[in-house]
Amino acid sequence: MTAEQCFLFEDWLPTRLRELGLAEVDRVLTHTNSTVMLSLSRRTLRLHRGYAFAPDDVLRAIVQFLNPRVPRVRRRAAEREFLRFPVASYVALPHRARRHERPRTEDRIPLQRLKDAHRALNLLHFGGTLGELPIRLSGRMKSRLGELVVNQDGKPKEIGMSRRHIRRHDWCEVEHTLLHEMVHQWQAETGLEVDHGPTFGAEAREVGVLAAAKRKVPVPISGGNA
Repeated sequence: MTAEQCFLFEDWLPTRLRELGLAEVDRVLTHTNSTVMLSLSRRTLRLHRGYAFAPDDVLRAIVQFLNPRVPRVRRRAAEREFLRFPVASYVALPHRARRHERPRTEDRIPLQRLKDAHRALNLLHFGGTLGELPIRLSGRMKSRLGELVVNQDGKPKEIGMSRRHIRRHDWCEVEHTLLHEMVHQWQAETGLEVDHGPTFGAEAREVGVLAAAKRKVPVPISGGNA
């Protein structure tokens, strides 16, 4: 669908809503916020852009939901009706670049160790079939020990590791976490869903890692940098 088509549907949205009974609203604005589908404030209705492609039944449900004179039971039913409409299927969500911490000088040695460990574990458990991924250290992970980051098409992008985890736990635990994320990398590279489902569990047992990758990482009372 082209941008021109999107704007054409969107331009007609206020008219369609008013024809279906929308009242006491001066402006209709659209957004792509996937958390809040609609909001009404000071006679301005903010609505997810995907509803520009919705059929009249869905828009009629929105109108009913916004009408305070409609009984509460019917408003709740209307809410369920318009929330079922797959807005994201019609309007792609904006891509937000992940904000990374600046690399630290002291990260150089552990990052090299992680890179070497990834190469060795790849050969040992995956026959060297996994791709080489960038690895970064993060001070923001409080309970997660590691994470696999994938791009928009599901391909593995990088592996993140908790800096606290590396500083405070034995290296064998760090390698265990890295191997856990490499199982996720294997899922992504073979076209599987990246999750902790049965396929992950079977492969994790095969390479000898636990399914969980969370652990309380204590922070010193002094509150030093991590």
